[in-house]
Amino acid sequence: MSVVSGSFRERVRTGIEPLARLLGRIGLTPNALTLIGFGIAVVAAWTATKQWWFGAGVLVAFGAIFDLFDGALARATGRTSRFGAFMDSTFDRAGEAVVYIGVAIGLAFTTDEAPVTLGVATAITAMAAAFMVSYTRAKSESLGFSSGSGMASVGLAPREVRTVILTIGLVAGGLIPTGDFPAGLGPPAPYGWIALVSALTLIAILATITTIQRILFVYRQSRNQEVND
Repeated sequence: MSVVSGSFRERVRTGIEPLARLLGRIGLTPNALTLIGFGIAVVAAWTATKQWWFGAGVLVAFGAIFDLFDGALARATGRTSRFGAFMDSTFDRAGEAVVYIGVAIGLAFTTDEAPVTLGVATAITAMAAAFMVSYTRAKSESLGFSSGSGMASVGLAPREVRTVILTIGLVAGGLIPTGDFPAGLGPPAPYGWIALVSALTLIAILATITTIQRILFVYRQSRNQEVND
């Protein structure tokens, strides 16, 4: 199961509803909030391309918090719809992708002695692994397995966990002073670069494990359905 339980998600949703209602009173709709959240992700990605890692991390964290409001506002005002859910999910994936692309570009133009190819490859791998987590959920639900939010609670690294790890990596990449390991004690890469790439590596590993967990979860469900049939 996921480290982010369904009950925790529900408590968060309930807690932010008053603020979501406030955003609704100033004229914002759930779909507008979805688009604003995507816009925040685009700005975070642009910031990452400039290697302003700390700023990118702050924006990723802010965007993740802001992203909660569209669904909360829809539920609080009774304006939920299948199109809104589709739009929210689509722009969530697009926002996540654009941030990873921004990080990859930033790592590609690193001007220090950090191994550029390794950094870019790690960012791309993390993005691909993250998308496999989302795909397994979408595909399983389209086939009738674990409907609702059930699949979101399966696996070590749902989107919330990946966002936290990426935020920590970006902030650390911006705050840790530049400097190489002493000769013979490590690779010729600045500490901040190592922190960011380590976070991306952790995302890739945990997301891959999560994908496997979800595959096994669906397999068990399919076996149980066959037995019951």
